[in-house]
Amino acid sequence: MRWLDALLGRTRAVTPNLDALFALPSAAVTLQAATGLAPTGLGSVCFRAAEGSAFAALENDVRALLGERVERSADAYGYTWLLVRRAPSDLAGLVTELHAVNSSLEGAGFGPSLLCSLVSFDGPGGRRLAVIYLYKRGTFYPFAPLPGERRDNALELQARGVLAGELPLEEDLSRWFPVWGAPGL
Repeated sequence: MRWLDALLGRTRAVTPNLDALFALPSAAVTLQAATGLAPTGLGSVCFRAAEGSAFAALENDVRALLGERVERSADAYGYTWLLVRRAPSDLAGLVTELHAVNSSLEGAGFGPSLLCSLVSFDGPGGRRLAVIYLYKRGTFYPFAPLPGERRDNALELQARGVLAGELPLEEDLSRWFPVWGAPGL
């Protein structure tokens, strides 16, 4: 039926691949060598919190698992962020914990509530970059904020070029959403 879907202009939903997160530590080495941007040890998971005791219990379990390394916050759009802190040299541990949060939500049936995960980097001259994983698309994209809610487009495109062979990147640039004020960025 793929040819019929193509003929009728229908597309298949992309399935998330949370294991793609585990490619981040090696991609970070490439990113640091090419741009000087190093991991900060901060990462976040963004999701829309659901009502009910099952979701509250799951969120409490996740927060208990990660202990003092996790902070909860909400943004102006109604999304909940869990910020995870690790030593900057322990990117593999950070990614493992972000994967655990995502997997816990997905496994409990709250996968549709997941929006994205991000890992932040910084470098010389105060440059900042987040590598963002879009849960519903199963792809990554770079986001480089500047003061005044502006973006460093040149750095984003440079990071895309560097990460192209390392991570499944989002090809549709219109889906490179800014995450202004995201915890950890």
